[in-house]
Amino acid sequence: MGPVKLISRTFLVLILWSCTTTKDNVKVAFNNHEITTSTNSTVVSTEAGEVAGYIEDGIYIYKGIPYAEADRFMPPHSPVPWEGVRSSRAYGPVCPQGKRMGWYSDEQSFAFDWDDGYADENCLRVNVWTQGINDRKKRPVMVWLHGGGYSAGSGQELPAYDGAALCKKGDVVLVSLNHRLNVLGFLDLSAFGEKYAKSGNVGLLDLVEALKWVKNNIEQFGGDPQNVTIFGQSGGGGKVSTLMATPAAAGLFDKAIVQSGSLLNVMEAKYSRKIGLATMQELGLKASQINELAKVPYEKLLEAGTNAVSKIREEAGAEGLDALLFGWEPTVDGNVLPWQPADLKAIEQSKDIPLLLGTTLHEFTASTYNPALRNIDQTGAVNELKQRYGEKTDEFISVFEKAYPNYEPKDLLDVDFLFRPKALEQASLRYNTQGAPVYTYLFSWESPVLDGMFRSTHCMELPFVFNNISRCRELTGGGEEARNLADKMSSAWINFAKTGNPNTSNLPEWEPFTTDNGATMLFDNKCELKYNHDKELIEMVNSFQYQLTNSIN
Repeated sequence: MGPVKLISRTFLVLILWSCTTTKDNVKVAFNNHEITTSTNSTVVSTEAGEVAGYIEDGIYIYKGIPYAEADRFMPPHSPVPWEGVRSSRAYGPVCPQGKRMGWYSDEQSFAFDWDDGYADENCLRVNVWTQGINDRKKRPVMVWLHGGGYSAGSGQELPAYDGAALCKKGDVVLVSLNHRLNVLGFLDLSAFGEKYAKSGNVGLLDLVEALKWVKNNIEQFGGDPQNVTIFGQSGGGGKVSTLMATPAAAGLFDKAIVQSGSLLNVMEAKYSRKIGLATMQELGLKASQINELAKVPYEKLLEAGTNAVSKIREEAGAEGLDALLFGWEPTVDGNVLPWQPADLKAIEQSKDIPLLLGTTLHEFTASTYNPALRNIDQTGAVNELKQRYGEKTDEFISVFEKAYPNYEPKDLLDVDFLFRPKALEQASLRYNTQGAPVYTYLFSWESPVLDGMFRSTHCMELPFVFNNISRCRELTGGGEEARNLADKMSSAWINFAKTGNPNTSNLPEWEPFTTDNGATMLFDNKCELKYNHDKELIEMVNSFQYQLTNSIN
């Protein structure tokens, strides 16, 4: 028995060592920060019952708190109250979703370091970070809406989303959440009767319900329910844009930040209802069997819904519709969502909400996905441009050089012309209401990771906004320049959440946007405010795309 005991003890020591040391043999928990898990010191009362979290480096952290419940395709409702103290120390379920294509790229998986959790349809959960509980302080509240379009993602998917650093730096209460996505959140079955009237927007109603939870419960977590900022990136920015047009969300937030997600048009009921009908046909179900849809296994339901979207998208394309997103997104149903987000009635609804919005310089960087473009010369870049702009190529290069006089040849192919024009359009629409101020930015800092292949790609600003450079070293490199810029950006976001004004002492004066000045804060190693620097370029690209679309149609 002696040797067996020795082997067992040695194995146990190895296990303990692997759990408490880094690869450099330095003993850590998280950056040597102590974690306290005492239930008595972390109990908070919510409307549904008491919850207990944990304390890390002075930050109270709660994860996986139910904010609502819902039957499949039905609007959410308050969760069933529980007895006793609910442990809320681990992220709750994420909404079921399809495979992430980035999983199949080693480079992307390394850089983004996704945490996709575990899937379950009972996924309506919030996470909270705060410096104090039950203390009657009125801390600004920042509610994060994750990206992934309306099809994928979660409140935990990226290490940048961790709220501790932003909470600690600005004494804000940070909230993130999960909600229903894809076929579970946006399958429009309204053609099958009143019971399903809101089915095409239940994912949006989840967000409204989460904001109601914040309004009714956040004071116990040290937050101010009268000072709530919603912010999100990519699909999360689209959610912010849509919530500003959603009557049920009016009064539930006070400021808004849209990062690379100025979604101005969503689904029309004409097409979303066809997708619902086509999904039933894919499953071989008749209208009289509509209630059977709630019993279909998720994977089968998603496959049928995806096939239906593909068919109806082809039909919509033949009718001239050219939409960035199609299928799984909110629907203008005349009920939950009466108008498109770009409609003047929708813009008017949110005119008094201070708005901060912007994009990254490169977004979905061409050279990131095509290595042959990373070292392209001017001749090669021009040849690529000719395939897109034809006889307009020389004009494009001329106006491009005015906007970016120090450009590299690959910039001609990498600079984004999809997200920024939409952001400028949204800023202009809001400015024209003459309501609360609008601030715009352009993030142009380029990551050095993997020989700079990611540049300032889509999502690159997230570690900077959350002040999470160290957590996101695989994406940012974790260097001094990144930390310095993160200090500036996170301070601006915090100040905006507190006051509706992003100005800080370590940035140039950030003037509000007007349609005349085009004021845009450029975030890079040197931050500077520019005025209409790319106006002529954007106008040229928009005009060309408009002419091209009309010629095709």
